[in-house]
Amino acid sequence: MLDHFRMFADYNNWANGRLYAAAAELSDSELRQSTGAFFGSVIATLNHILAADRIWMKRFTGEGDAPTVLDATLHDDFAELASAREREDARMIAWIDGLDEARLVAKFTYTPLSNPVSITQTLGPTLAHVFNHQAHHRGQVHATLTALGRPSVVLDLAFFLRAEGEKWAG
Repeated sequence: MLDHFRMFADYNNWANGRLYAAAAELSDSELRQSTGAFFGSVIATLNHILAADRIWMKRFTGEGDAPTVLDATLHDDFAELASAREREDARMIAWIDGLDEARLVAKFTYTPLSNPVSITQTLGPTLAHVFNHQAHHRGQVHATLTALGRPSVVLDLAFFLRAEGEKWAG
C-alpha cells in the first residue's frame, strides 16, 4: 500500500506541474475570472488546494503553517503560488517516503475546521482522500481553463504512468 501512496505523491506533483504550466499562460484577469467553479477562479481554486494540503499535512505531521479557513488566499501572486505548490508537493513526497506500512494503518486524531469536534481516523484512507480532493479541484481548474478557451490539459493517471511513471509500472 505504501508504494501506492508514493505513486500518488509523484503523480500529484506531475499533474500539478502540468496544470500550473497551463495556468501560467493565462492573463492576470483570466486567472481571477470567476467561471462558476466552487471557489470561483483558477487562482482561488489553486489557493484552496494548497490551503487544504497544508491543513492536512499539519494534521498528519504536527508541523508547518496551516490556514484556518478553506478559502484562504495564501498567495495572490501566481508565481509565488506556483513556487509554494512545488515546495508543498516536495514536502508531501518526502513525508510519504518516510512512512511505513504500520503508520498507514495507525489512527490519528484531528479537529475539522468546519466542526470543532475530535475525529479519529486511519491514516491510509484519509491520505487517499487528500489525493482525491486534489484531483477533484484540479478538474475544476481544468474545466475553467477550457471554458476560457485554453487547450485541454491531459491529467490522467494512465498518461502519467505511460509518460513518467515507469518505476510504477511493475
